[in-house]
Formats: sequence, C-alpha cells, structure tokens
Amino acid sequence: MELALLSDNALAFMLRWVHLLAGVAWIGLLYYFNFVQGEYFKEADGGAKSDVIQKLVPRALWWFRWGAMFTLLSGLLLVYVKHLSGLGIMIGVTMGIIMFLNVWLIIWPNQKIVVASAKQVAEGGEALPGAAAALGKAGLASRTNTLFSIPMLFFMASSMHLGQLQTSIHQASTASLAIVFGLIIVLALNGVVGKTGPLTSVKGVIGSGFLLTAILYLLVETL
Repeated sequence: MELALLSDNALAFMLRWVHLLAGVAWIGLLYYFNFVQGEYFKEADGGAKSDVIQKLVPRALWWFRWGAMFTLLSGLLLVYVKHLSGLGIMIGVTMGIIMFLNVWLIIWPNQKIVVASAKQVAEGGEALPGAAAALGKAGLASRTNTLFSIPMLFFMASSMHLGQLQTSIHQASTASLAIVFGLIIVLALNGVVGKTGPLTSVKGVIGSGFLLTAILYLLVETL
C-alpha cells in the first residue's frame, strides 16, 4: 500500500514537473510573440522583418507548438492520476485546451502560410494570396491565447488555496457552470471568427486578461 502510494506520488510529481517545464516554454514563447516580436515588427524594415519570418519564426514556432503539446498531455494525465475535479482546475483546464487547439489548428497552420509567403517573396516571387488573411487569423488566435493565459494561470495556481475553487465541478450549480464556461466559450469563438478589439495593443490584452480573471473569479465566488 505504501509502495503504491509512493509510486503514485512520484508519477504525479514527474507529471507536474514536465507540465511546468513545458508550460514555461509554451507561455514564455506566447508572450515573446505578442509582447516582443509583434512590437518589433511594427518598427522593422522590410528586409529585417522578412529575415526574421523566414529564419527565426519557424524555430520559435517549433518549440511553441510542442511546448503546448507536452503541457496539455502532462496536464491531462495529472488530472487523471490525481482525480482532480475542482472548479478552479477545470476552468484552467478548459482554457488550456482551447489555447492548445488555437495553437495547432489556427496559429501554426496560418503561420506556415505566412512563412511560405515570405520565402517566396524573398526569392523574387509574389506574396501568397492568402498570406495577409492568414496573418490576421493567427494574430487573433494568439491574442486570445494571451488573454486566456492570465486567468488560466491564476485558476491553476490558486485552485488549492482559494476555498470556492476547490469545490468539485460535480457539486457546482448548473447555472453557475453555464455562465462561467459560457463566457469562456464566447471569447474562444471570438478568437476564431471575431475581432481583436481591445486585444490589439499589448496594454489592452494584458488589462483584458486581468479583467477576465477578476470577472471569472467573482462569478465563481458569488453564483
């Protein structure tokens, strides 16, 4: 019995360690793309920007998407091994899954078009017809991920420290769940087919992230 408990604890620790390592890589690069690279592109000349898109962006995107993959897999395994069902964890997991899907289904496919277009132009050809639209789609999804990252990290980190967030999702009222997760889904859909709005600027996306964190927390505490 004790050996089994030690084994379970060791597995949970290893999963948590991998989850943190991969998460640092993923979210770190997310912030680099949104807070550093994007602002640099606003000031860079065409040649420098093209060089970064062709040589640096693909490398960063490799670490970015695989960081997302290992963060998701280790996190889901940790939830399964530890039988986690707290409301805080489930809110964080939901946003994490949405962010992962944005990376693999929207950001990465569209960034491949942008990179291919930049290489074609550098070789003397014409830009790919869908490059501008692809950049817009990737940018909106990336901003949405940045928005979600702030409350996601809050709920993941605080789920064992704030009482209401430890409540099992099975014990929460249907109305509460509908409002909280409904808001998340609406914002996720906006990240696919909506507009950037206040997320356009760095200050706007950071401020919106903290505002969303406060709204979700207040909803959980009061509903």
